[in-house]
Amino acid sequence: MNAIQPSSLPVQPIQKRRVTPRPKRHLRQRSHQVMAIEATAKIAVNLAISAAAVSALMQLLPYHWLQQDKLREMRTEIKQMEGRVNALQAKFNRNFDPSQTKSIMQQQSYRVDPSQRQIVIMNPDETETTSQSESSP
Repeated sequence: MNAIQPSSLPVQPIQKRRVTPRPKRHLRQRSHQVMAIEATAKIAVNLAISAAAVSALMQLLPYHWLQQDKLREMRTEIKQMEGRVNALQAKFNRNFDPSQTKSIMQQQSYRVDPSQRQIVIMNPDETETTSQSESSP
């Protein structure tokens, strides 16, 4: 009963505010300017990143070329060494092959197996000149 009663204000009808139309052209111009600034900033950042990337590549390319030259040299040396190793391996296998021992001993000592015939190849022109010189005096 002693509760506080809300005071009632005289009811006035709420009037609608009249919105004055703003020029939309001005807002569009402003949004285009913001978009242009944003695009320009993006382009500038991308150019800076591109310049940094190109600079890094320019510094790395000579090093890369040097490494490629060294790699080519190493590959040619490896091919040469493989040839030498294969030749030495073949020689090693031949030297320790039991069936080749006789022929190796003959090559290294210039001795001939008694069961073999010795063949001496002579130039026919030299034989004629030597036989004529022996018979002339």
